[in-house]
Amino acid sequence: MPELSAGDTAWMLIATALVLFMTPGLAFFYAGMVRGKNVLGMLMQNFFAMGLLAVLWVVVGFTLAFGNFGDGGWIGDLGWVGMKGVGPTTTILGQGNPITLALTIPFILFATYQMTFAIITPALITGATADRFKFSAYAVFIAIWLLVVYAPVAHWVFGGGWLAKLGALDFAGGAVVHINAGAAALALCLLLGRRRGWPKELMHPHSLPWTMIGTGILWFGWAGFNAGSALAANGLAAQAIFNTFIAASAAMLGWVLVERVKDGKPTTLGAASGAVAGLVAITPCAGFVSGMSPVIIGFVTGIICFLAISLKYRFRYDDSLDVVGVHLVGGLVGSLLLGLFAEKAVNPAGADGLFFGGGVTLLGNQAIASVAVFAFSFVVSLLIGLAIQKTMGLRVDEDAEQEGLDLSQHAEVAYNVG
Repeated sequence: MPELSAGDTAWMLIATALVLFMTPGLAFFYAGMVRGKNVLGMLMQNFFAMGLLAVLWVVVGFTLAFGNFGDGGWIGDLGWVGMKGVGPTTTILGQGNPITLALTIPFILFATYQMTFAIITPALITGATADRFKFSAYAVFIAIWLLVVYAPVAHWVFGGGWLAKLGALDFAGGAVVHINAGAAALALCLLLGRRRGWPKELMHPHSLPWTMIGTGILWFGWAGFNAGSALAANGLAAQAIFNTFIAASAAMLGWVLVERVKDGKPTTLGAASGAVAGLVAITPCAGFVSGMSPVIIGFVTGIICFLAISLKYRFRYDDSLDVVGVHLVGGLVGSLLLGLFAEKAVNPAGADGLFFGGGVTLLGNQAIASVAVFAFSFVVSLLIGLAIQKTMGLRVDEDAEQEGLDLSQHAEVAYNVG
């Protein structure tokens, strides 16, 4: 049995807090982009996820995602239901199975860290459904989605399931978090339909300073998201935090550059969106690449995601705050580029990509994982949404949408004037 490390434990306590802080950061990021009558609705959806999903994670979510670790299967067992046996001791997960994980941190801390991922992933979806998603329907959707979509996908990759056994790599959630949430966001966009007046009516962000503050919090918290996925205070964590910051910077430059060429002016919203796109793309790669690779990954992703957000106008789906363009596309780009830039010299648990002598094997595995996660999440999310639509309804009525979610769903307003 490996011994508990005080240094690793201290770092992972910090990383867990950093990732939890990302959800309020996401709330500010999104809330700044909606109209003033929907600010509290957006904040409430994100903050409520921290309450509901944490409890569900404790009851059954964790064991579905990580039970029977390393089995190469599709979903975990119920051995840790209600957190039975998950305490402040070290554990070797998956001993005797194809994939093992030797922890040097308390097992309960590992479960808590993974809980913060389970909270922010469904919360990402809220940006696509802004201004029209009924709050009660949203609460039911994310509760079901956590258990029947997020938990299985997390098991496939993080829990040593079939994609991990296949050889697909995902250091911190390119597929588990971003492709997964992005596919669900696309499904809900199609079910909910467009906001009334979109795209003819201009729907300007009510407070871009809020969005910039949210971006800063997300960028800060992403240090825990990616470097924390090393599960130790070591060189791999140091490489991951370097890659994270550099990719975000490069993506911001790529986005703003192409925005300046195409539209004539660089914007603060473009800078914020570019940075987040880079953070998304480097998430699967953070513990597997080095050198100039994060710069290339970030810069390329910034350009591709900028171009991808125009797809909603061509195909007429109303992705309110560009979750599909940034998270789905960014997650796909990062996951696939990992098949080119991965280096086993950085992480012996990984593999070499095409540009480092590994051939096309890893690229093929990344493509399989990306397609599998997208297809599963999209189809199951669509089915969950259809079931809710047929029973309690997904969307607020016309009067409630016109009034705004703040008053119609929560009987509050963000700004009392006069």
